Amino acid sequence: MRPDLSAYTHLTAGKVREIYSVDEEHLLILATDRISAFDHILDTEIPDKGRVLTAMSFFFFDAIDFPNHLAGPADDPRIPEAALGRAMVTKKLDMLPFECVARGYLTGSGLREYRKTGAVCGVELPAGLTEASKLTEPIFTPARKAELGDHDENVTFDAVVRDLGHDRAVQLREATLDIYRQAARLAEARGVILADTKFEFGLDESGQLVLADEVLTPDSSRYWPQEGYAAGKTQPSFDKQYVRDWLTGPDSGWNQASEEEPPALPGSVVEATRDRYVEAYELVSGKSFSAWVGTDSE
Repeated sequence: MRPDLSAYTHLTAGKVREIYSVDEEHLLILATDRISAFDHILDTEIPDKGRVLTAMSFFFFDAIDFPNHLAGPADDPRIPEAALGRAMVTKKLDMLPFECVARGYLTGSGLREYRKTGAVCGVELPAGLTEASKLTEPIFTPARKAELGDHDENVTFDAVVRDLGHDRAVQLREATLDIYRQAARLAEARGVILADTKFEFGLDESGQLVLADEVLTPDSSRYWPQEGYAAGKTQPSFDKQYVRDWLTGPDSGWNQASEEEPPALPGSVVEATRDRYVEAYELVSGKSFSAWVGTDSE
């Protein structure tokens, strides 16, 4: 018989995830259907989003050649019935204070910084790059983790060195770029571009670097279809960019610069966003979402 969620101690709530203590060595990480944009947690949820994030993470933890924090399968008996398909049991780690971002293409905040400085997080880039330009080599552009509701702070590699030491910083950079390359090759074989992604790492009891949190999901990554790709224009995407675009468009009536909370998402945006998340999983993994553990919507 599976335990009830109330049997575990609730530790923290993030923008999307709830974290519980299973025992002294393990956590239960539960992905909800919440969605965030522009550092706001929206009132509207996206059905099945938590399941997609969990399915995608399990797929890539298995596919990527790097130690990760999983401590059991998707149907681990320690996962409560109500959390099946949305949760994973993981090892407790000493988490490092940086989001480790790999960029293979220039877009988003990276493009904005490049246009101002010609560099991203201190990494100098060639002149003449534009929206969605492919970089000659992927780059490591770390960010210091912020408290919930605050902006992560983009920093240089030297800042990571100052905080963690040279050897650990180099290890983080190499791991981030290696994992990105592995995932980008896998996505490319499925007709999908992995434009950029962010990872979190922790240290286990022996000091080994371990890949943690979610990995290569539509929340933490930008996925674009290869078909129709061309630099110089905004790419269609399999992620929450659709929500961002609606919020900043004329139909939402929301001013991003204001102190106001974003408005509720209309049903059409919710449905289209869910479809993009499911499509991302099915395209990249080659698996059917309906076959995922516990995918019947509640």
